[in-house]
Amino acid sequence: MVNYNLHQHSTFSDGKAEPEAYVKKALELGFRAMGFTEHSPLPFPTTFSLKKENAETYVRETARLKELYHGQIALYRAMEFDFVPGLSDDFDLWRDKLHLDYAIGSVHLVRPQHGDGLWFIDGPLKEKYDDGLRKYFGNDIKKAVKTYYYQINQMIETQRFEIVAHLDKVKMHNAGRYFSEDEKWYRLLVSETLELIAEKDLMVEVNTRGLYKKRSNRLFPDDETLRQVKERNIPVLISSDAHQPDELNAFMDYAEKRLMETGIKAVMFFNHGNWEEVPLV
Repeated sequence: MVNYNLHQHSTFSDGKAEPEAYVKKALELGFRAMGFTEHSPLPFPTTFSLKKENAETYVRETARLKELYHGQIALYRAMEFDFVPGLSDDFDLWRDKLHLDYAIGSVHLVRPQHGDGLWFIDGPLKEKYDDGLRKYFGNDIKKAVKTYYYQINQMIETQRFEIVAHLDKVKMHNAGRYFSEDEKWYRLLVSETLELIAEKDLMVEVNTRGLYKKRSNRLFPDDETLRQVKERNIPVLISSDAHQPDELNAFMDYAEKRLMETGIKAVMFFNHGNWEEVPLV
């Protein structure tokens, strides 16, 4: 059983509880490690990012917790970086400034290649997804999804990080309405991105949040994408992407089962500066 979580959010970004509440819950669950991974600061107002003026407080608080709970649980300071071409800071700026243990790369805001505006593919409301698709891409779903994957590819090619978060999250609010994941054009996009991930020796996160929030009936990623991950021998790790302490192990057992069914027999673990494989039993 996976007894750690390396992707969660506290009140420093868009989580619902103070950092120490997650540590206490992790100990209650018998976790051996946990990573703090707030959303990176962005140069425009958001409801989910770490504010630049709170960055040093984030460092001090995570350092305090590391010391306070030393010997009980391994705690890490990391960040989920939101990549927006031409707008977000270089990941290394914050990696160095905040002395991060590792970094997660993600895309929540898709920037059209020509024109202004940002398509928000996440959150609880399908209406925002639909509005952005219409406003920025003229309801051309192929163009929109291609832009999403190209943005992920650009992140992979230009930034330094270890984990690709919820790789296919663009499917969440689609929910089978605009395209099918079996369509050739979509499978080609995913394959191209997986090739790049393998080339750069990155890890793919298997994210359970869509399931327990009832916004998706599958993991991010799952099915054919997960099978391609196995074929390319891309390392994976399971994360719940918790936004409150009770979500720290949500659907983790289901994710383990799906990985085993796909033929993936190990996940990655961060052990004091080193990434190690942990067998699934």
